[in-house]
Amino acid sequence: MKIKSIKAIKVLNSRGDFTLEVIVSTDKCQGRTLVPSGASTGKYEAVELKDLDKAIQNIKKIEKKLKGVNVTEQKKIDKIMIELDGTPNKSKLGANAILGVSLAVARCAAKEKKISLYQYLGSGRSFPIPYANVINGGKHAGNKLPVQEFMIVPYKAKSFLEATEMVSRTYHILKELIKKEYGFSAINVGDEGGFAPPITKTEDALDLLVKAIGDAGYKSKMKIALDVAASELFSNNKYKLHKVFDKGELIKYYLKLIKKYPIISIEDPFDQDDFLPWFLLKQKTKIQIVGDDLLVSNIERIQMATDKKLCNCLLLKVNQIGTLTEAMNAVKLAKKNKWSIMVSHRSGETEDSFIADLAVAINCKQIKLGAPARGERTAKYNRLLEIENNLNSKV
Repeated sequence: MKIKSIKAIKVLNSRGDFTLEVIVSTDKCQGRTLVPSGASTGKYEAVELKDLDKAIQNIKKIEKKLKGVNVTEQKKIDKIMIELDGTPNKSKLGANAILGVSLAVARCAAKEKKISLYQYLGSGRSFPIPYANVINGGKHAGNKLPVQEFMIVPYKAKSFLEATEMVSRTYHILKELIKKEYGFSAINVGDEGGFAPPITKTEDALDLLVKAIGDAGYKSKMKIALDVAASELFSNNKYKLHKVFDKGELIKYYLKLIKKYPIISIEDPFDQDDFLPWFLLKQKTKIQIVGDDLLVSNIERIQMATDKKLCNCLLLKVNQIGTLTEAMNAVKLAKKNKWSIMVSHRSGETEDSFIADLAVAINCKQIKLGAPARGERTAKYNRLLEIENNLNSKV
C-alpha cells in the first residue's frame, strides 16, 4: 500500500479555466482527484496557486516526501505536506496542489482496501438534502442580481431520489416561468447551472421561486435558502444590494424576507469580519445561519464564531482549508458545538464527485450541489443516487 508515484496534469474546470488533476499510485491502485475553484472566495481561505505549472512542480516536491509512505496513513500524509509548505495558508505549495494529493490519497486508499470511498471516509450512511441553486446572481452570473444564490430545498423528501425528482421538476417549471416573464434569452444559466434572469431585487427572485414551487405542487414540501455572499457587497461599512443598507437596516430587511417567504437558511448574510450583525441576526431568528467566508472550514475561525455566537451551521468546502484531515477536524468541532453541517461544491467545479461520498460518510444532512444541470453538478447528484441505490439494495 506504499505510495509509488504522484503525478499531476492540467485539466479544465466548469468555467473553462485550467485546474489540476492529481493521480496517486501504489503498485496495485490509482486514486485520481480533480481540484475545484471558487469565484467568491473568503480572504481567510487557503491560497490557490494560480500558476499551475508551479503547482505541478510543487507536487513533484511533495512526491519526493511521500514516496514509500503507506497510502492509508492520511493524517501522516497531510501533516507532511502541511509542514513542507510551512505557511499558515498553504501559499508556498498552493492549497490546490496539497488538496489534490490529499484527496487522491484517500481515493487510492479506498481502492487498496476494496471498499467505496464513503465507507473509507466514515461510518455514516444517511443522505443529505440537496440545496439546489436554481437562480444565480453575484459573481456566479452576468446579471445585476446582487445576492449570489437562490436555492430550493426539498426538506420533506423521504429519499435522495425523491429530493432530486422534486428539484428537477421545480427547475423545469422555473425555466418556463422565466421564459414567459422575461423572454427566451433570459433562460441562460450562471456558473452553477441556475438561471440568471435580468432582475436586480431579491424579492423578484424569491417571487419566481415561490411560484415555481407552488406550480410544482411542493408548497408544503419545499423551502428556500439564500447565499448572500455579503463580503462581496460590503464597502465603507455598508452593504450594496438593490439599494445601500447599513447594518441595522439589513438585519431588518432579512427579517422581513424571512417573515414573507419560506426561507429556512441564509448563508454569509454579512461580511466575514463584520461580527456584530451576525450575532444580532442569529438572536432575532430561528432559521439556520450558515458561515462560509466567515469560517472557511478553519477550526480557528469556527471556534471564534462559536465563542461570539455568530452562526449555527458550517459550510464545509475541503479546498478552503486544503487537506482532508483538516476538513474532518472542522467537522468534529462543528459537531461538538452542535452545529449543523452543509457540504458544498464550488462555482468552478469539475466532474469529480468526492463531496458526495464525503457527505454520506459524515452523516451530513445538507449538501450544496447547484442546479440539476451541467455535468459538473449532475455528477454529484448521480453519485448520491448511485450510493443510495447501492445501500438500499443491501438492506
